[in-house]
Amino acid sequence: MNGVIIIDKPAGMTSRDVVDVVQKRLGVKKAGHAGTLDPLATGVLVVCINEATKLVQFLSQDHKEYEGTMILGLRTDTWDREGKSLAQEEPRVDESEIQEAIRAFRGKRTQAVPAYSAVKYRGKPLYKWARQGAQVEVPARAVEIHRLDLIGVDLPYVTFNVSCSKGTYIRSLCHEIGEVIGCGACLWSLRRTRSGTFSLQNALPLEVLDDADFVASGRDFLISMADALPLLQSIEIDQFIEEGLRLGRQPSAGNLKNIHMPLFAKGDVIKFVAAGGGLVAVAETLYGTDDLASLPPGSQVARVLRVFGTEN
Repeated sequence: MNGVIIIDKPAGMTSRDVVDVVQKRLGVKKAGHAGTLDPLATGVLVVCINEATKLVQFLSQDHKEYEGTMILGLRTDTWDREGKSLAQEEPRVDESEIQEAIRAFRGKRTQAVPAYSAVKYRGKPLYKWARQGAQVEVPARAVEIHRLDLIGVDLPYVTFNVSCSKGTYIRSLCHEIGEVIGCGACLWSLRRTRSGTFSLQNALPLEVLDDADFVASGRDFLISMADALPLLQSIEIDQFIEEGLRLGRQPSAGNLKNIHMPLFAKGDVIKFVAAGGGLVAVAETLYGTDDLASLPPGSQVARVLRVFGTEN
């Protein structure tokens, strides 16, 4: 069993907890997730199974979308409602002032990493340093807020939608907005509504996997490895090229001369699929499509990033 399953993560569990449940319920050897959700958060968690765990490096790069609620006037050490309260005050602000504050957070920016997070410093997660009372300086990370829209204001609660790059901490976003407004703020609730091309419409409740009949009924809930990368240009290859890729050979102009080639540019990431549709490899192109016809037959045309076993 190889593929991707989308879980609607419940609150109160770590992402790893969810992966462990999936692994146990499906009886698979390996499983991993693409994009961590804090225990407080719910929503789309992409879980990769067996051979599909090799996809994590690609799926983790996807942008994310969330619906969140922050509470103004409350500062905590974790920047969410589950942390220790550091200060509390009544927010004296109106909706227009909140709108003005959040407008400044759209676009590319640097963001502070929460002290209570799994980001590692000298090989140890930050939350372990924080619990020991140690003060460590972690460089701010570059993120991009593609969209940040206010849904509603019911003070002290503010609800919003956000679309952002990988690695963005919504806890940090709430904390920083609160500091700009002046009264402080922290994350109250968070629901991931999309991760890359996967949305809540694709997500299964975790408890469904407790139903032995559902699990035994087939693999319809699994997304194939090839289908898990729908935005990558696809090149269908014959058995000879497939066997060569699995043996570690790089794709050459001569190998691909009789293959139908989609349009791509130098540096694009593409996927090679077998005649039956199974994912064979993911590669980065060294030339654009228009350049291939003029290359000598032995020229390497792409750099293989990952090779995958069969999906059976």
